[in-house]
Amino acid sequence: MPSATKQVKQRLRGVATGLLTPFDEDREIVHWKIEENAKSLYDSGIRTFLAAANISEYHSLSQSERIAVTKTSVDALPSDACVLAGVGGSTDDAIELIDAYDQIGVDAMMIMPPDHTYLHEQGLLNYYRDLGETSEAPLVPYVRGFDPSVDYLAELTRLESVVGIKYALEDPVKLGAGVAAGTDDVVWVDGLAEPYAVSFWAEGVEGFSAGVSNFRPEVGLELYDALVAEDWDRARKLRDACLPYQQFREQTGQNNTIAGAVSVPAVKKGLELAGLHGGAVRDPIRPLDDEKEQRAEELYRQLDDDISRLVR
Repeated sequence: MPSATKQVKQRLRGVATGLLTPFDEDREIVHWKIEENAKSLYDSGIRTFLAAANISEYHSLSQSERIAVTKTSVDALPSDACVLAGVGGSTDDAIELIDAYDQIGVDAMMIMPPDHTYLHEQGLLNYYRDLGETSEAPLVPYVRGFDPSVDYLAELTRLESVVGIKYALEDPVKLGAGVAAGTDDVVWVDGLAEPYAVSFWAEGVEGFSAGVSNFRPEVGLELYDALVAEDWDRARKLRDACLPYQQFREQTGQNNTIAGAVSVPAVKKGLELAGLHGGAVRDPIRPLDDEKEQRAEELYRQLDDDISRLVR
């Protein structure tokens, strides 16, 4: 196994924070704010970063913007950081992104959840296989938004280019079955952040993506250490500290019935409250209304109090 692939697997065994895309009032990207956020998170101990990801507003970025924000992220970070970059769309568009990311020096490709209305599991496996043949950089498929079979999850682990799977289904039983049925040299990552870290760890995940740890990384790092040490009582307490803000992220917002609509602006608000850079959002995401802004501030203060009490 190439040393670069080993390093990616090792970095997946940890906390992966998303690098959000700060927009100004004209909805233009402010690249220096991405740089400062990345450097601050690195200095806090984070070593695994998601660029041009869902939380980065991937679908509101053009192809050239995805490449640009990823380059900014890679350039801002030391060589021992691991950057996974979001890849999606048609095979040709995905290959175009992968080729550009290879030039930038991305460590791995996070293949975004399929956004097709109609899916076929064998077609998806063929898609990943084709993408894997275009680059030496490994792939980390992101499983979300559809209900795959256990056989599909197992076959995903057997693709030569796949080194990890970001699992973001609210189904720990299927996760456990997929882990058991697949190969043992793929790293499973909890894609639902801190709330599922304890239960998913019991089913075989070895790392998790950040929720509130995107702006308070110390709580995610402490949670990871507790999981590795099998200190379940401490792990549950750290998880519970994250729950109120994470549950807030699942809300619909004003004049809307779709759950999770406040998720990205809530994290951007958390970044700002933590002294980092959040910025505006682009449609179809909407900013927090005044009531939700106030609620985010209250929940952040509660989180801050809990972190002060729990984090060593």
